[in-house]
Amino acid sequence: MSPVIAVWRRTPAPVRKTIVAVLGGTVVLLGLALVVLPGPFTLPLLLLGFAILGTEFAWAARTLHRVKLGMERGAELGRAAVAKVRRR
Repeated sequence: MSPVIAVWRRTPAPVRKTIVAVLGGTVVLLGLALVVLPGPFTLPLLLLGFAILGTEFAWAARTLHRVKLGMERGAELGRAAVAKVRRR
């Protein structure tokens, strides 16, 4: 096991939750800011932020799971639309 992981696991839960909340929240806010500001990486930053938050918070893990399912459904719809256009 990595020394960093060992130290992280020994860190008290409230401290870990605070670090994860600040780091994950910052990444999510940056992703949300990029929705209105010009710049790439909006969706990857949002997903990364929720993945970070999901390590300590169940609500974030559930939200990330729902988003992934929605992305899979969207990809299926996109593939079906492309196939439909190609058949014409």
